[in-house]
Amino acid sequence: MILLDLNLPKKDGREVLAEIKSDPSLKHIPVVVLTTSRNEEDISKSYDLHVNCYISKSRNLSQLFRIVRGIEEFWLETAVLPPKSP
Repeated sequence: MILLDLNLPKKDGREVLAEIKSDPSLKHIPVVVLTTSRNEEDISKSYDLHVNCYISKSRNLSQLFRIVRGIEEFWLETAVLPPKSP
């Protein structure tokens, strides 16, 4: 699983998402966008680029920890992911 922020210092997170999802060896890796943006255009564009989940992160530290624990529990313990490519 990849946690991706849209607001990266050198490259736009949407560009990174597009590159991941267009690469046959990477496209099956789940990508979760975890960002401060609640912008509808960012959300729509991310899903157009095949993000697996979009989460707006909280500025409250305890809430952010709760969100990250939820991501970990779902993606690493609950979800059934495709087998790793050789």
